[in-house]
Amino acid sequence: MTIKIKISLYISLFFSFLYGLICIVVINGFSNFREVEFQSRLNQKALSTIKLLVEVKEIDKDLVKAIDRNTINELYNEKTLIFNHNFQLIYSSIDDTRINYTLSDLEYLKKNKTFFKKNGINEVYGVFYKSIENEFYALISAHDNQGKRKLNFLMLLLGASYLVFLMATWFFTFYMVQRQLKPLDQFHKNISNINDLNVYKDLEMVSNSNNEVDLLSKEFNLMMTQIAEVYHQQKEFTAHASHELRTPLLRLSAQIENRILISSEPEKQFLKAMLQDIAQVNELIYSLLLLTRHNYKSMDKQEMVRLDEIIYNAIEKVSKYFHDLSVDFNIDESLGTKENALEIHANASLLEIAFLNLIKNAYLYSPNKIVAITIFANEGGKKAVKIINKGPTLTTEEQNNLFKPFMWGKNASHTRGLGLGLLVVYRILQSSGIDISYQAQENKNIWLIIF
Repeated sequence: MTIKIKISLYISLFFSFLYGLICIVVINGFSNFREVEFQSRLNQKALSTIKLLVEVKEIDKDLVKAIDRNTINELYNEKTLIFNHNFQLIYSSIDDTRINYTLSDLEYLKKNKTFFKKNGINEVYGVFYKSIENEFYALISAHDNQGKRKLNFLMLLLGASYLVFLMATWFFTFYMVQRQLKPLDQFHKNISNINDLNVYKDLEMVSNSNNEVDLLSKEFNLMMTQIAEVYHQQKEFTAHASHELRTPLLRLSAQIENRILISSEPEKQFLKAMLQDIAQVNELIYSLLLLTRHNYKSMDKQEMVRLDEIIYNAIEKVSKYFHDLSVDFNIDESLGTKENALEIHANASLLEIAFLNLIKNAYLYSPNKIVAITIFANEGGKKAVKIINKGPTLTTEEQNNLFKPFMWGKNASHTRGLGLGLLVVYRILQSSGIDISYQAQENKNIWLIIF
């Protein structure tokens, strides 16, 4: 899970929980308020009935019932019971609603002066009243239709608003976090494009403000400038050292070749072996020069060249050193018959070096010294080259290390190689935007180059 998603998730969960808690507090507060208000109304109703019955002498029970008949709100479904000091029922309202009570309820009312409990959907409220002459106890039961409708409406309203708030919060949070952290994505993209081919390129500022990402970009550019300077000095030193090493080696090779002409046969064999070792060291130095001299800015010097001519030139150069090389070269019909079917946009000299190394590599690791090369168009219509040689294939672990320096597979145990050829190929092709891959298939080594 990315940091952006975590931040969005945590903020959304926090505000969702907070608003949900507020809704619960509001509903609970309104419910308590409704209950207190309803108790107050029941208390007033009960006291009014007792006063009419006890204190107004001219009013009898029938008249009180008549008053109840005209004052009872049907929505409340009220029922009133009044008891004297001996807990004897002296008055009951006219409706049929029943109040479930016990003697202990009246005793509790006598002791605590008020009483409240639930009775099904109704609520029962009790009140103690003391007149000059006697004590009275009233129980009144009713259903707060109006108050509960208000409570249900409030719950529905808060529930709907909570859902709207939930969707709005999650959408807004994810949108704003994605938008505010977008410069960080751009910064990551810029960093991912940095390699040894464009180590000298500074990161662009993602915005014109001095935000944290821009400050980080500035510091990163400063760090990369220092690293690039060290990298440049290292490449210059390697290039100069390699160049200086080649001069005495060439002189030594020339002296050995002159000595071979006047030496005896046993000495000639020794000198030829020595000359071969010098040639291998010279080739190693040349490979190092290729890796260090170019940061492949020379790849900008590209032109339209024919792919078949580059491969022909590479085959010709390899054949000068390996006379038993046999090449099966084909151009597939999938390329069509257009005049520019084999033309590509590339640096001809460097691309020729890449193919030279690939052909040489295929020759060295082929027991029958036969290399098959085919130019064709792949399924996507792109020009491609396939180089195949028969022989032992590489394991999965060895394939993962193909383009690392000085790495040899088990099939190289009896072959003299430098361990840099494929790295040179990879650097050249990568800098040109050309893909290269290896496949092992039925005792065949297959190299696929896609332009």
